[in-house]
Amino acid sequence: MRYLGYTLANEAETPTEPPSPDMYEKMGRFVEEATKAGVIVATGGIAPTFEGARISLKDGEYTVVDGPFAEAKELVGGWAIMECRDLPEAVEWSKRFLGVLGEGDVRVRPILD
Repeated sequence: MRYLGYTLANEAETPTEPPSPDMYEKMGRFVEEATKAGVIVATGGIAPTFEGARISLKDGEYTVVDGPFAEAKELVGGWAIMECRDLPEAVEWSKRFLGVLGEGDVRVRPILD
């Protein structure tokens, strides 16, 4: 079964510096291991809301609002699609990811086919 794992971001705390070379190396090793194990299907980061738009449809009318979205309390910061036997396996891989990251939150949800 496929699972979506995603991290949360706070745009008010977005670091101005990219991750350190050491963090890139650690994350690269983890992603390589998870990919070879057949767990990671795809992964990526999400740009800040000021680079996006919100599209709504109500009563047949579309509304497009450019970011940023100040009312957002939780934002997706990064994501991974994982192929796992079950939720406990997806949770274990997410724990390993957080161990590399050092701290944070990961949400895991089944992908409905």
